[in-house]
Amino acid sequence: MQSALLVQKGITTQKYDSKTRRIPVTILNVSQVLLADVKTLDIDGYTALKLTSGTTRHIDKPTAGVLKKKGITTIPKLVKEIRIKDTIEDRVNIIKENGKLALKIGESIITIGSSILPVQMFKVGDMVDVSGTSKGKGFQGVVKRHRFAGGPKTHGQSDRWRSPGSIGSTTTPGRIFKGKRMAGRMGGESITVQKLEVINLDDKSISVKGLVPGALGSNLVIRLSQPVK
Repeated sequence: MQSALLVQKGITTQKYDSKTRRIPVTILNVSQVLLADVKTLDIDGYTALKLTSGTTRHIDKPTAGVLKKKGITTIPKLVKEIRIKDTIEDRVNIIKENGKLALKIGESIITIGSSILPVQMFKVGDMVDVSGTSKGKGFQGVVKRHRFAGGPKTHGQSDRWRSPGSIGSTTTPGRIFKGKRMAGRMGGESITVQKLEVINLDDKSISVKGLVPGALGSNLVIRLSQPVK
């Protein structure tokens, strides 16, 4: 099965690879990730891992009741269900331990309520996909939002440099087509950056080559990339 984990976006820095090329590196922090539940195709109709991350002081009662039944006494900051797929390399397997569902990763067995470490899910050299919500930019014009070139800056025009230009047509069809690129709210969308290489990891962080969506400290989901068919 596909490896997956909850992380928080850390700082973006730079390093030099073995060929002395400077590469961008994003550090993804891991804060006390616990296995809350395992969803299987036979029982639930789909395969997923329910994970918790971090700690906080307050939680809603329905979520607290569900976690208490699973033996989780700490109050997590985030509870998220991550759907996973089968891969060629079955690094993660669902098993039954004492009549309850658990994960077997290599020689390790992770039961519900136990913590998951990055070194158990991933290894250096893995290609991963990182999903999150991009930064909100607010209401923006077409030049920033869609990279329009803008209008001419000479020949008498001096006040419409960043204008979208003509947006409609005449009698036929007499309307603006749906999906027309115009000014509007920018950012705040679900983004997945694929095929990022893991260059370093330990018990509390994962370093990947490249940039990931979201603001500093935002919650992200990291998965093992699907092989190309």
